[in-house]
Amino acid sequence: MALDDIFLEAEEKMTKTEEVVQHEFAGVRTGKASASLVENIQVEAYAGQMRIRELAGITTPEPRMILIQPWDAGTIHAIQKAIQKTNLGLTPVVDKKFIRIVLPELSEERRLEFTKIVKKMTEDGRVAIRHVRRDALEHLKKEAKSGGITEDQQEQAEKEMQRLTDEYIGKIETHLMHKEKEIMTV
Repeated sequence: MALDDIFLEAEEKMTKTEEVVQHEFAGVRTGKASASLVENIQVEAYAGQMRIRELAGITTPEPRMILIQPWDAGTIHAIQKAIQKTNLGLTPVVDKKFIRIVLPELSEERRLEFTKIVKKMTEDGRVAIRHVRRDALEHLKKEAKSGGITEDQQEQAEKEMQRLTDEYIGKIETHLMHKEKEIMTV
């Protein structure tokens, strides 16, 4: 495996990790309504597990309201039950063919709880990036052992891999700062 391939693979994995962290952040509640809060909740439907976004249209007609319109009226109560099971502090109300979720104001305590959740997600992202770095460094060592690269090239590549790791951990930290600010804004 060539040096370029090792770096490309590592950077690709780090980018995916960053995207996963961002996607997880979207599911953490802030003061305003967002379809991403509920779209990935698993619902017991059609003899299996499906996401709400696969069963219904999700809109935010008002800044603090989520409106879910199931495509099949038979799934409305399953969706309601799935939302109630989550630890998001949401109360779904069935209104004929719709499910309305009015987001209450977040208490200071709840905001701090969400901040802790986001920090845990961030740490998981950092760990994943470090695993990518470890795997890439193992590939570099194998290349050096097999004679594919010199010791100097290996040393330079390890420094470059550390720089790449620091860059992606920094990006995740930036996302964390933005999300914390968003959560703590009243």
